[in-house]
Amino acid sequence: MSRHQDSRGKKKFSGRGNAPLKKQSRPKSPSNTDEIRLNKYIANSGMCSRREADENIAIGLVTVNGKVITEMGYKVKPSDEVRFDGQRITPEAKVYVLLNKPKGFATTTAEGKGRTVMDLVANATNANIKPIGRLGRNSLGLLLFTNDDKVVQKFTNSKQGVARLFQVELDRNLKFEDLKKIQEGFSVDGKLIAVEEISYIEGESKNNIGIKIKNTGNSILRTIFETLKYDLIKIDCVAIAHLTKKDIPRGHWKHLTQQEVNTLKML
Repeated sequence: MSRHQDSRGKKKFSGRGNAPLKKQSRPKSPSNTDEIRLNKYIANSGMCSRREADENIAIGLVTVNGKVITEMGYKVKPSDEVRFDGQRITPEAKVYVLLNKPKGFATTTAEGKGRTVMDLVANATNANIKPIGRLGRNSLGLLLFTNDDKVVQKFTNSKQGVARLFQVELDRNLKFEDLKKIQEGFSVDGKLIAVEEISYIEGESKNNIGIKIKNTGNSILRTIFETLKYDLIKIDCVAIAHLTKKDIPRGHWKHLTQQEVNTLKML
C-alpha cells in the first residue's frame, strides 16, 4: 500500500496506484442457499424439537455422511445422508397416501414406463413418497404410499409384517381340500407357503376367495393357486390392516387421518 499527499496536502492511502480501497465481498456458493442447520433438519423430519435435536447432537447421536457431528450450528445439504440414532431421516413431513388402484397401472417409481401408480398420486403431495409393496399391472385395490421409513419397515419385516386382505376370483371353484391345504401351509420348491387366513366369501360362488397375507407383493397368490392348478382371474386388495376402500373410488386416493396413522404405527 502506498502513501502520498494530495493537492491540499492531506495524506491519502490507496491500494494499487490511486484506486480507492473497496471492501471485498466473498461470493456465495450456490449450494449454500440449500443448506440448513442440522437441528432444523432433524426437527423437520419429525424426530424431535430443535432444542432436543441440539441435545442429541451434543451427545453424538447424529451422523452426517457417516461422521458423528457434535458441532452446534452445523449445516447440511439436501444430498447429505443424515442419521438420527442410526435411523436415516429426511427433512420432510411424513405423508401417508392410500390409493385404490385400477387395472392397467404398473407399481413402479421409474419414469418412462407408461402408466404407473405414481401418475395416479402425482397431485397428492410434493413429498418423496413411494409405494409399499406391489400390485400387478392388472391387479386392483389398495396401495399405501409414504416417505416414513419406520412404516415401510413394518411392512417389509419378514417376522412382523402387516396383513393385507385380498379377494381373488379363480377360473373354477376352489375345492375344500385345496382350501384346507392352503390354510395349513404347504411347500413349493422347498419353501413353506403360509397365509394368515383363507375362506370362501359368504354369498358368493366358491371360485371367489378371501385370503389374508403379510407379504408385500401379490406374486405369492399366483404361486399358491397356480401350484394347485387354478388360474387367477382377478386380484383385489380390499384391506391393509385396518385401512379399507371405504369412500375411495377406484383410481382415487386419500390422505390418512391422524388416527389412522397412529393405529398403523402401533401395529
